[in-house]
Amino acid sequence: MSEISGIHHVTAITGNAQANLDFYTHVLGMRLVKKTVNQDVPDTYHLFYADADGNPGTDLTFFPWADSPPVQDGIGLAMEVSLAIPSASVPYWRARLSDFGVAIEAESVRHSERTVAIRDPFGQPVALVATDDARTFAAWDRSPVPAEHQIRGLQSVRLWERDLALTEDFLVNVLGFRAMGVEDEWHRYGVGDGGSGRHLDIREIRDGARGRWGVGGIHHVAWRVADDAAQLAVRARVEAAHRRPTEVIDRFWFHSVYFLEPGGVLFEVATDGPGFTIDETAESLGETLVLPPWLEPARSKIESELPPLTVAP
Repeated sequence: MSEISGIHHVTAITGNAQANLDFYTHVLGMRLVKKTVNQDVPDTYHLFYADADGNPGTDLTFFPWADSPPVQDGIGLAMEVSLAIPSASVPYWRARLSDFGVAIEAESVRHSERTVAIRDPFGQPVALVATDDARTFAAWDRSPVPAEHQIRGLQSVRLWERDLALTEDFLVNVLGFRAMGVEDEWHRYGVGDGGSGRHLDIREIRDGARGRWGVGGIHHVAWRVADDAAQLAVRARVEAAHRRPTEVIDRFWFHSVYFLEPGGVLFEVATDGPGFTIDETAESLGETLVLPPWLEPARSKIESELPPLTVAP
């Protein structure tokens, strides 16, 4: 059994921070649970959207790199993030998206689950997937979306790979995933029961061009582990597989290890804790700019370099 319990968070690259904030909070109704900076490039925001409590597995996060070129779709990238919605909520979301002028690119059924595919204002592919799977979820009472229709968390990601066998071997024999079948050229792999938030889909494109990070694309996919011991166990196997993982990096709200899977997608293994309430109350999550302790001495400089960002009350 894998120490990995599912998706921890997905981080994407976006353009204007305010437009990103408006879409994910006002249109999709998610809560901004952490307004902070990219710890490696602290003159850039890092925005975390999740459920009311910021539970692991509900976080979709963004680096607003407005000067970056658009993503170049291709192999070696995560190409889509999907979000779980209640199975009865598809009509609500179709109407809501229409009200906000968000085009529905496609509707389909994936593994018996209704799926509505859209793009955010900067071209990021996002799918809303209807599911009855049990989720750890806390409704946000200030969301513009009624509690019974709110996004429950991360559903899955879709990757494009040149050589499926290489990535499959790594997922199964190093990370502890299992193969869950094929549907319309998409190969599914999961951990645990493989349900909502515990799987990914891969399409093999052997002659595809290499993708490149950019605005409207996913930067990395983070996988959940319960604690530091579980993280070190996974890291040891990744290192033995010659995937050159980083040392454990303290992100203050969780601990991280990064590495490239064999096809080139950037993966992270992140701990469930300490969690977002280590420096903010549950009631005030996301309302002010918070920094990890080691960046506090540079707060004045950091704040002077960040564009204004208005968080609606």
